[in-house]
Amino acid sequence: MSTDKNKLIPELRFPEFLEEGEWEEKTLDDICKLVRGPFGGSLKKEIFVKDGYSVYEQSHAIYSDFSSFRYRIDDEKFSELKRFMVKSGDLIMSCSGTMGKFAMIPKNYEKGVINQALLKLTVKTDYDNLFIKISLETDHNQDRLLSQSAGGAIKNVVSVSQIKELGLAVPNPQEQQKIASCLSSLDEVIAAQSQKLATLKDHKKGLMQNLFPTNSITNDELEITNVPNYRFPEFLEDGEWVVTTVEKLIQEKILFPPKDGNHGSIHPKSSDYVKTGIPFIMASDLKNGQIDFFNCTHLKKDQADSLQKGFAMSGDVLLTHKGTVGEVALLGELEYPYIMLTPQVTYYRIKDKFKLVNGFLSAFFNSDFFQRNLVKVSGGGTRAYVGITKQKEFNIHYPKNPEEQKRIASCLSSLDDLITAQVEKIAQLKLHKKGLMQGLFPKSITN
Repeated sequence: MSTDKNKLIPELRFPEFLEEGEWEEKTLDDICKLVRGPFGGSLKKEIFVKDGYSVYEQSHAIYSDFSSFRYRIDDEKFSELKRFMVKSGDLIMSCSGTMGKFAMIPKNYEKGVINQALLKLTVKTDYDNLFIKISLETDHNQDRLLSQSAGGAIKNVVSVSQIKELGLAVPNPQEQQKIASCLSSLDEVIAAQSQKLATLKDHKKGLMQNLFPTNSITNDELEITNVPNYRFPEFLEDGEWVVTTVEKLIQEKILFPPKDGNHGSIHPKSSDYVKTGIPFIMASDLKNGQIDFFNCTHLKKDQADSLQKGFAMSGDVLLTHKGTVGEVALLGELEYPYIMLTPQVTYYRIKDKFKLVNGFLSAFFNSDFFQRNLVKVSGGGTRAYVGITKQKEFNIHYPKNPEEQKRIASCLSSLDDLITAQVEKIAQLKLHKKGLMQGLFPKSITN
């Protein structure tokens, strides 16, 4: 371990390499053979064929996904473009638009060529290709790569001659392999945990499709079922669910009239925002059932008190209805007397808790049945909008027995807790990897 930042020595080092001294400084041209994809008319759309050799595109570098290819070329064109052919172990880098994303061509790769949006890096035999890829992905080297792009952060068009001169610090081959093996093992753990998260989300999606009524098209007519596919045993004899609207629930004194934060001429300005105070919640502050109280804006309490509506409290169900439409959150216990909403967010407050349960209403708002209808009513796109008057026309389905509502809400809430815990676990693993990468690579190279 070394704290000498002027030397090419990482802060963290495996014990067997502590006496190895400084890493060597090399240019990317020393380490790799770089080839930019073909320009001009070499890969015009009219030359693509249904079956043939694959064309690797920028998306393959960005997502490291080689399961599908949009374009292919025939034998004659492939023979003409052999210089741009990839092989297993080659690195490809996105070099226009979204720049600096790397992927490694897998062992079971499809034979093909890169297009003009990619740079191919064939790592020389003295270097570990996975180590070089990881090194290029460190925050320090990503910043340097971006600074090398002709046109800067907006155009992001790579200059190959400049990229060739990019300096990298490299240790001996054994240390390269050790670092690559350590970080790739962590990547495998992250991938496994991400797959577990995807499975949990799929399970929740399947449950929700069956725990709520569905709508279907039969003989060109919309059929709405009032009984879900799955029902907990103790409620099998409880009959059909209630089918109503928000307006009727208000008339029956089950719901208070929903309100948003449309503050008119006294709407707070950006100059009114403060670091601490009453949270001022926008649609962008709701995501995956959570409210981002850490990054949201705030208002001074005396200004928030002076506003006329949009005061959301513990137990309210929030629904975004403008721009970002359909994000839902159930407000738990608040450390504030209330939170203030913007015109993008509506709160739903239950008046008769013996007939409707807030946890159930939140879950229903997240159901495919409700979300599909919401998208249709809102018009979709960036200008999607559903005003308060239109929201009163929303169809609401719920079981008569509040105990069944609670059971459904509890089931989905437990699953949400597992998903949230899994998301946090993945975030911690990624944070751990980032810290390792910062410690395992020196940072003193500037060219």
